[in-house]
Amino acid sequence: MERKKGLETYRRFKSQFPDYFKAVEALGATIHRAGPLDERTIQLTQLAAAAAIRSEGAVHSHARRALEAGASLEDIRHALLVLTSTIGFPTVIAAMSWVEDVVGQKQE
Repeated sequence: MERKKGLETYRRFKSQFPDYFKAVEALGATIHRAGPLDERTIQLTQLAAAAAIRSEGAVHSHARRALEAGASLEDIRHALLVLTSTIGFPTVIAAMSWVEDVVGQKQE
């Protein structure tokens, strides 16, 4: 339900501000081509940044994109775990739970 609401909000803003979204998407595409990182590495990096700013929607998005780019669930979990000394245990655990939302698995 949360994801559906988030996507509806995204789509609504995208239709209200099409030029803005085109510019943001163009910036993203330019940045992706600007260096040597592959898509998997880019998505894991963006996932880490999303976790650091506690953005649940962005963690969902970049976890999905990382999986699509060939990252394993183990890669994603490790990318988050290594953040512990930088962003703290509670933030890492929150991000891990948001990743679990994406993969449909709940840790016990």
